[in-house]
Amino acid sequence: MSSSLPLIADPLLRKNPVTVQLLGVCSALAVTRTLMPALIMSLTLVIILVLSNVVVSGLRHHLPRSVRLILEMMIIASGVTVADQILKAYVPDIASTLSVFIGLIITNCIVLARAESFAMHNPVWPSALDGLGHGLGYSLLLLSVAAIRELFGTGKLFDYPVLLTVEAGGWFNPLTLLALPASAFFIVGIFIWFSGLLVQTDNRKEWRFNLQANRGTK
Repeated sequence: MSSSLPLIADPLLRKNPVTVQLLGVCSALAVTRTLMPALIMSLTLVIILVLSNVVVSGLRHHLPRSVRLILEMMIIASGVTVADQILKAYVPDIASTLSVFIGLIITNCIVLARAESFAMHNPVWPSALDGLGHGLGYSLLLLSVAAIRELFGTGKLFDYPVLLTVEAGGWFNPLTLLALPASAFFIVGIFIWFSGLLVQTDNRKEWRFNLQANRGTK
């Protein structure tokens, strides 16, 4: 169990797929104006990541090396197609908002990267945990950006009033800049900068620990 924990915990901050590995940035910029589309996108990607990793891992010994990338794309595309049809059936309004981006999950760098670099070389259970961890790391960034933009851009969360605006007789004046797509770019940039600081701090601690350990053995 302890060996499996880093597969879920590391992608949340130290190896976050968006802020550290810089994967899946496009959707993080595009669907984060409000929380609900970001939540649906996050849940969809988590499910696709886990399922694609599980399938690729289970078939890893049977996939011809020469066409493995094509087969991995077909597996991912099948999952995305099913997810897209389910969204259209049960949440058509959100599905229309996310239609382009749900389809682009097929080429999302996170999904293909985890299938190729991890699931192709590891058993099913660790591959499922790896997909879950990277999906949660992506979701954490997506929901954080969406929460900031919706809260300070409209005074709401999930379309529910949290900060009473001036128009409603309150004190809060929404920052309309956060409703613009460019604001997501700057917010994600701040998260990337902050993650870089955390990674540098961890590296320095590890370097000092190794240095002290080497001195202690002499």
